[in-house]
Amino acid sequence: MEKALKKYSIETTDYQVGQDNVQKWGFDIHNPVFGTSAALVILCLLSLLIVEPSTALSALNSVKNGIIQDFDVFFMWVTNFFIFFALALLVSPLGKIRIGGKEAKSEHSTISWLAMLFAAGMGIGLLFWGVAEPTAYFTDWWGTPLNVEPNTEAAKSLAMGATLFHWGFHGWSIYAIVALSLAFFTYNKGLPLSIRSAFYPVFGDRAWGWLGHIIDIMAVLATLFGLATSLGLGAQQATSGINYVFGLNGGIGMQLGVIVFVTMIAVVSVIRGIDGGVKVLSNVNMILAFLLLVFVTAVSFDVALSSLWTTTAGYLGNIVELSIPHGRDDTVWMHGWTVFYWAWWISWSPFVGMFIARVSKGRTVREFLLAVICIPTVVTVIWMSVFGGIAIDQVMNNIGELGATGLTDISLTLFHVYDALPYGEVLSVISIVLILVFFITSSDSGSLVIDSITAGGKIDAPVPQRIFWACIEGAIAGVMLWIGGKEALQALQSGVVATALPFVFVLLLMCFSLIKGLRTELPEYR
Repeated sequence: MEKALKKYSIETTDYQVGQDNVQKWGFDIHNPVFGTSAALVILCLLSLLIVEPSTALSALNSVKNGIIQDFDVFFMWVTNFFIFFALALLVSPLGKIRIGGKEAKSEHSTISWLAMLFAAGMGIGLLFWGVAEPTAYFTDWWGTPLNVEPNTEAAKSLAMGATLFHWGFHGWSIYAIVALSLAFFTYNKGLPLSIRSAFYPVFGDRAWGWLGHIIDIMAVLATLFGLATSLGLGAQQATSGINYVFGLNGGIGMQLGVIVFVTMIAVVSVIRGIDGGVKVLSNVNMILAFLLLVFVTAVSFDVALSSLWTTTAGYLGNIVELSIPHGRDDTVWMHGWTVFYWAWWISWSPFVGMFIARVSKGRTVREFLLAVICIPTVVTVIWMSVFGGIAIDQVMNNIGELGATGLTDISLTLFHVYDALPYGEVLSVISIVLILVFFITSSDSGSLVIDSITAGGKIDAPVPQRIFWACIEGAIAGVMLWIGGKEALQALQSGVVATALPFVFVLLLMCFSLIKGLRTELPEYR
């Protein structure tokens, strides 16, 4: 198999990208994957809309709770495995292999590369949870990590550390494995940019049959529902911010309006492609986020500096206990937060992994893993320390709205923090813009990825196809918000958990396949 893989390329096998494709209505679709994925999603959406919203929400929650209760230990240990697997690759001789071959050159500057992978990987999440999550842990809004006593110095350290635990090395290791697999098999072996390509060393030519179709369909569904969660959160926070800043009273109608508006902008961006759309928006994201971070740090420097130490110490000091699911007294917190987070990262992994793979040609395996895992984690440490630290400080010292009333509306937490800072209204407006831009970036990045999967691995799918998937993403987020109502977060989480479970097995097999593939390249680097 390794000998066959070494010689494998699109030109030298019977499989050709798009051989099963159908050109119709301006689409270029890989019929089994596109047709089945689209039919399943549309059927799901219609079913949810037909059923009474409360009944649909109850059914979704039952599925989510059942998976979390029965597979909590599995999710926890699988995620631990991914971080150790990535570390082993990084320090092994396989780290010398270059994506695209020994002479491959990078297609994007390091700054633009990092901006794109970061914006696609966690943009809206940082803005939504960077303040709300540590505050929730500190005040026992929905359980406390390791059952620490809330509203204490110990709770502050553990709240900051647990937040970084959910946004740091573990999650980015999942992204890195998927991204590296896809980048290697696409640029080093000449295979289509599709999830199934990563399984050629295991399945051989069967990867181009129904076995591969099923893998790609699972990736499409996981990506769509993972994206819907972030888009729903973004719509909630943007709407709350607009209401708060401008004195409006928009509810679910405004949230749906935000989704429609952002989807329209995302459609324009996907039409322009990576260089003219995603890359430009990602760079705008990074500039706005950096300026916001610098200003907030400057006006609360002492708090931010002390929080940086608190976050790092809380993370390193508790990472082992937080990672092990056995003997825990805080299972409610672990189920509600950690297990869900690992499911969320897994459901996002085909989307973010494929997007990172697409822009990462020319990097060595070692450089790739260091950048994808470590750089975003470092940025997250700084971001969470500043925003989360300021929020907890306001609660502890009864400063502003957050200090007076505590955590009342999780989507408003960021704006309550700004109230106690200089130029709070200006910061709120900038953050609303940033949320929307991150929103757009996630949507169009996801559309480009799904386009590639449903076009049989083609990088440049036709414009109507890009528009179709961008609209489908918005529709899923809108339906989930409609069903959930005031409990929209639960509805969004349910879709993520349900699609993440089967994809875990895909990721485990991908690790084995990646090792087999990398070993065929190693002789060239000795």
